[in-house]
Amino acid sequence: MDTSIAIIGLVLTVLIALPIFYSIRSNSMNKSKIEKIKAEFSQNNRFKFETTETLNKKVMALDEKNKGFLLMDFNLKSEKNSFVDLKDIQTSKLVVTKDNSGETITQIDLEFHYKENKKIKSVPFYKIENDQMGQLCLYEDHQLAKKYKQIIDNCISI
Repeated sequence: MDTSIAIIGLVLTVLIALPIFYSIRSNSMNKSKIEKIKAEFSQNNRFKFETTETLNKKVMALDEKNKGFLLMDFNLKSEKNSFVDLKDIQTSKLVVTKDNSGETITQIDLEFHYKENKKIKSVPFYKIENDQMGQLCLYEDHQLAKKYKQIIDNCISI
């Protein structure tokens, strides 16, 4: 009787401890990966990304003082990082792309218009191909894109 209770207790402990262990391990690996990418784009510590926000496997980092914006997208099969030096930007625009019927949003981009040579850089916030459940992340990503467009516009205007 005592042996069976001990075995059941041990099995329950392992069932509870393993997911917690893997969650903590994954979280620490992600934090170190984010810090490594931020250091890579800091351009010899010129940019210090103080404002960092994470949502739906996307990490936004912003340096409001030195005007730098970094978007790390871990949704893709290979991660994609987009950096924009906001000192070179004249305006930003939120671009929402819909399908042929005009009902389904397929993509949300943040478009940056440069001061010099009228170049345009597009940073994707949401793509329906990356949303495994079909528009499950759309609302949150759209709200986040609106929020960061406003923050970036404030940063550009200063």
